[in-house]
Amino acid sequence: MSLDIKIKEQLNQYLTKIESAVSIDAFTNKEKESDSMLDLLKEISDMSDKVSLNIFDDSKERTPSFKVNKANESSGIQFAGIPMGHEFTSLVLALLQVGGYPIKLSEDQIEQIKNIEGEFFFETYISLSCHNCPDVVQALNVLSLLNPGISHCMIDGALFQEEINAKKIMSVPTIYLNGKEFGQGRLDLEEIINKIDTTASEKGAEKLSAMKPFDMLIVGGGPAGASAAVYAARKGIRTGIVAERFGGQVMDTLGIENFISVKATEGPKLVAALEEHVKEYEVDIINLQKAKNLVKNETSNYVVEFESGGKLESKSIIIATGARWKELGVPGEKEYKGKGVAYCPHCDGPLFKGKNVAVVGGGNSGIEAAIDLAGIVGHVTVLEFAPELKADQVLVDRLKTLKNVDVLVNVQTNEIYGSDKVTHIKYIERASKEEKQLNIEGIFIQIGLVPNTDWVNGAIELSKYGEIEINDHGATSLPGVFAAGDVTTVPYKQIIIAMGEGSKAALGAFDYLIRH
Repeated sequence: MSLDIKIKEQLNQYLTKIESAVSIDAFTNKEKESDSMLDLLKEISDMSDKVSLNIFDDSKERTPSFKVNKANESSGIQFAGIPMGHEFTSLVLALLQVGGYPIKLSEDQIEQIKNIEGEFFFETYISLSCHNCPDVVQALNVLSLLNPGISHCMIDGALFQEEINAKKIMSVPTIYLNGKEFGQGRLDLEEIINKIDTTASEKGAEKLSAMKPFDMLIVGGGPAGASAAVYAARKGIRTGIVAERFGGQVMDTLGIENFISVKATEGPKLVAALEEHVKEYEVDIINLQKAKNLVKNETSNYVVEFESGGKLESKSIIIATGARWKELGVPGEKEYKGKGVAYCPHCDGPLFKGKNVAVVGGGNSGIEAAIDLAGIVGHVTVLEFAPELKADQVLVDRLKTLKNVDVLVNVQTNEIYGSDKVTHIKYIERASKEEKQLNIEGIFIQIGLVPNTDWVNGAIELSKYGEIEINDHGATSLPGVFAAGDVTTVPYKQIIIAMGEGSKAALGAFDYLIRH
C-alpha cells in the first residue's frame, strides 16, 4: 500500500512536529494484508529520522497489527489492521502525540486522567468508513498515553471478521473493556472518563450547581445552540451552553453538501468548526449533561435540572435540544439494537458485506441509505408504509438502476425476530392485510426524527408532534424561554435553518432581557 502524493506531502509536514523518538513495533504473518501494512509503515518510517520500524513474528499479538511506542516505553496504543480511510488521522495523531506533540486537553482533564486508578484494556472494533469511530479511537489512545494503567487496540472489523462473528458485533464502533462490552456508538473523551472514573459524575454535579447564574443559558449544543451562544456572547452578557454532547445530531451526519458557501464537508468537521467558533467568546461550554426538568425559583430565574443531579440557573433560556432518530416501536427493535438493528448505514454498512438487509423508510434518508448499502451488501429490500416512495425523484431514479434492490410499498413493518442476532422481520401488506416474512441479517431504520422535548412536557406548549411552539421571535409560551432548531415547529429540519433560528432566538432572548 502506497500513499498518494498529496497525502504524503501533508504527512511529511506533520512528521516534522515529532519531538522525540517513536518506535513502531509491527506484528506480521504471511498474508497479503501484512505486506500492505508493512508497505505503509516503511513509507512512514522513511519520512522521519525520529520514527523507527521493528518487525516481529509474534503469535501472541493480533496479526497484522502494530504498536506506536516511545523509544524505551510502551504507550499502550495499538492498531490491528491498516488504519486508512477515516482512521488515518488516528494514526497520524498517535505518531505525533507519542512523539511529544502537545495533547489539546486542559490541565484539569490531564490530571483527572492520570489519577484514574485500575487496569483498563480497551478494544475498539471499527470500520474504515465509519466517521464516528475515529473520535472513540483517538480518545482511548489519549487515555492510554496519559495513564500507564490504560491500553487500547483499534481493530478493523472487516479484517478481523472472525472476531466480529464470534462476538456477534453488528454495529461500530463497539468498545470492549477487559473482555466485556463497554459501549456502542460514538463516545467522546469526557463520556469515557465519566464511565471509568467513579467519582466523575458526583464531582461534575457539584461543580455544575456551584456555577453563578447566567444571563442566557442555551440547552443543546447543535447548530442552533452554537449559533445562539455566539450571538448571545457578542452582546457581552454571561452566556452558557450545556449539552448532552456538543454537535448533537450533526455528529452522525456524514456528507453535507447544502451548507451554503461550503461545497462539501462532514458532520464531525462542521461540529469542530462550530465549537472552535464558540470558544472564541466567553462562553461556558458544559458537556455530558442531559436536561431533566425546567422550573422557576424564588428569584424568578429559571433553573434547569439535570439527570446528574446538578442544576444551572439563568435569567433566560434557549432550548435547542434538537431531535433523535425515530424508532419503529415494534417488538424486537430494542432487543436487537446493535445486533442487526441499525440507524447509520455509513457506519455499520461495511459489517453487512454480502448479506441481505432491509431499509425501513422511503423518504430521502431511506433511499439514500439503500443506494449506499447496495454497493456493499448482497441485497437490499426497501419497505415503505405509504403507497409510493416519498424521496426526491432523482434518488428514486437512481435506485431503480440498482439490480440488487427491491422496493415494497404500502407495507407495515410489524416485528423483528432473531436468536442472538436479527434473522427476519414480519410485515403486513396493507391492502390485502396479509402478513409476510422477510429473511434478513440487518435492518436499517430511516423513518425520520422525534424532538427531544420530554423534559419540558407540561411546562411549555407543544405541537401534536411534540415540537415546541414558537413565534416569529423564537419565543415559547413561557416568558423568557426561547427555542430554536429541530426541536421546534419550524419546518424543514436543515442545519443552515437551525443556525439562523439559533441566532434569532438569541436576539429575541436578549430583547427580552433588556426589557425585563
